[in-house]
Amino acid sequence: MRIIQKINGFVAQTETYILVFVVLVMVVFSFAQVVLRNVFDQGILWGDIMLRHLVLWVGFVGASLASKEEKHINIDVFSRLMKGRYKPIAQAVVYIFATYITYLLMWASWAFVMDEKEYETILFGNVASWYFQIIIPIGFGLMAIRFALHALEKSIAGIIFKTGEAK
Repeated sequence: MRIIQKINGFVAQTETYILVFVVLVMVVFSFAQVVLRNVFDQGILWGDIMLRHLVLWVGFVGASLASKEEKHINIDVFSRLMKGRYKPIAQAVVYIFATYITYLLMWASWAFVMDEKEYETILFGNVASWYFQIIIPIGFGLMAIRFALHALEKSIAGIIFKTGEAK
């Protein structure tokens, strides 16, 4: 289990670097757009489109990191109502369900991105749209893996070790 935690930590660190880089690019690019528009009465035509797609990257990389830290938005009525030794079981069921849903979303978004690639949709210039949209199935896939790891952690910690609260 430690090797999985080390890999998960490495992926999280990589995601953090990607997140910082993309946000910095967005800030610099947005500032450049403002300066170009206000000082030179010009702007980069494809700038707003690129910034919108970079927001997609920030959203999905951030969602993956939030899933790792269990800070994602969730509705877990069952695990809140359960007490004692049943709480880890309820938490594991919630995470299994979340794993399944994000897995389905990963495959649906993969089909979407492959359609974009097949139809050769252009985002701007000669840049294909699927280059920016590939983060959607990757993000859902990372979230599915993290939810599955949480489900295992909750069930192992709560059921095998019989702790009232799984960490």
